[in-house]
Amino acid sequence: MYRPGPPSYIGDPGRSRVARRVSIPGAPAGDPSPARRDVTTTRVNRMIVRSKTAWIRLLFSRHGSMLKYIATPLALNLLLALAAVYGEYKDPGFFKELSPIPFSLLGVALAIFVAFRNNVCYARFWEARILWGNMKNTARDLARFFITAPGLPMDDPQVVRAIDLLAAFPYALKHQLRGTDPRANITRLLDRSLAADVLRRECRAQYVLELLQRRLVDWHREGRYGEVLLAAGLQKLGVLSGVLGGCERIRGTPVPYAYDVLLHRTTHVYCAVLPFGLAGSLGWATPFIASFITYAYLAWHAIATELEEPFGVEPNDLALAAMSVDTERALRQAIDAADMPPRLAPDRRFRLY
Repeated sequence: MYRPGPPSYIGDPGRSRVARRVSIPGAPAGDPSPARRDVTTTRVNRMIVRSKTAWIRLLFSRHGSMLKYIATPLALNLLLALAAVYGEYKDPGFFKELSPIPFSLLGVALAIFVAFRNNVCYARFWEARILWGNMKNTARDLARFFITAPGLPMDDPQVVRAIDLLAAFPYALKHQLRGTDPRANITRLLDRSLAADVLRRECRAQYVLELLQRRLVDWHREGRYGEVLLAAGLQKLGVLSGVLGGCERIRGTPVPYAYDVLLHRTTHVYCAVLPFGLAGSLGWATPFIASFITYAYLAWHAIATELEEPFGVEPNDLALAAMSVDTERALRQAIDAADMPPRLAPDRRFRLY
């Protein structure tokens, strides 16, 4: 059953991992809970969640600017632009033979391809967002079903166990999508034997749904409700199974690698030769214009790369931990539970897990 304690769902590992310790804000020093055990992660990134601000602050904001990902190629482009300007200064007539018109046409074509890839990647992010929203709504529906359909008190051990199993589903799904260890969350929500039974499975989220279906069928066999209500409950479990399958499809079918490589090479080559096409007509303004165009193309590419994998821990990925906690809170409120997991809030840098 549920055992309150410091939130063990903070500090999700990233896609590439090395060992580190995660410290839980608000937890007492020396706390031996699973929340302070060693986990594996390269960095603790979080989804950026902040209200809209003035245009001047957005102009100079570092959050969401993607500069940390593109700083090196952007600096190299600036050096190439300076070299082009220096070459134009030494031989004023050389770059005049290069017309900027072909670069403009190539830039328009490249922008179309970049926009197409961004749309594809954002569609994956949007679908993942819809799937997790449907999961939360369906979990609430099932909680109401567990409380009302069997005719048992909401504090009955069977109802509480079903709610705990339902609350374990988003955590099991989150860890499955991120390739992390769900032990801390599962053992916090379920009793020892049931948690061990779930943890030894490969697809733990699917096994949680199997256990919930067994409970629904058992209540039906006990005569607590008829075929109609049983079908309604199983239909809700089918929705959760569809969420699981949809998330696995997104995680298991990335954007084709060859397409990513081609666009990556084309973008970098175009940005590298662009200053030499602009130096003859723009002169000393070439570094500023070329750097700005390069920043736009490379930032779009970096954003699309993050959105392609919406279940990770990059700043533009989904805050799965926060959504899992919100789902658990909604389920535990349904049975008037006294112990509630603390709601996760953005930190002072507007980042949310």
